[in-house]
Amino acid sequence: MTTDELEGNTLRVYAYIVRTDEPASVRDVTRGAELTSTSVAHHHLQKLETLGLIEKDNYGKYILKQKTSIKGHVWVGKNLVPRLMFYSFFFMGAFTAEVSTILLSLVIENLVIETSFWLLTGLTVLSMILFIKESSELNRKQNPKNTDKTHPS
Repeated sequence: MTTDELEGNTLRVYAYIVRTDEPASVRDVTRGAELTSTSVAHHHLQKLETLGLIEKDNYGKYILKQKTSIKGHVWVGKNLVPRLMFYSFFFMGAFTAEVSTILLSLVIENLVIETSFWLLTGLTVLSMILFIKESSELNRKQNPKNTDKTHPS
């Protein structure tokens, strides 16, 4: 089984099936994954079924068969989060510690902030912003808002 095919609408359908707590019909998936039509939903459901990730129950509704890892993402419970978001959290923590040190230097007379520390703080801010921006773009790419209404890919 390959998860390379899990992107765009197929990934949105898969994430919806993972999040839902009950079997989902094609119409449920169409609404829940914000797809353009039931035929688009059906196409992606068949693709996921072929990959062995979902299956039909006795009533023709779709259920999760296997939760798999997705390149560049991490499952947090039932939510799919870009891995880059965790890196941005690391830099947010480092930035908070650096700002705390700067604020302490205003209170403690003998604590002097050197130029290299200001440079480090600037690089931390830049890194934090870049990781937030990249993870947001990755998330937006994996969850498009039906921009391509002509092709069910």
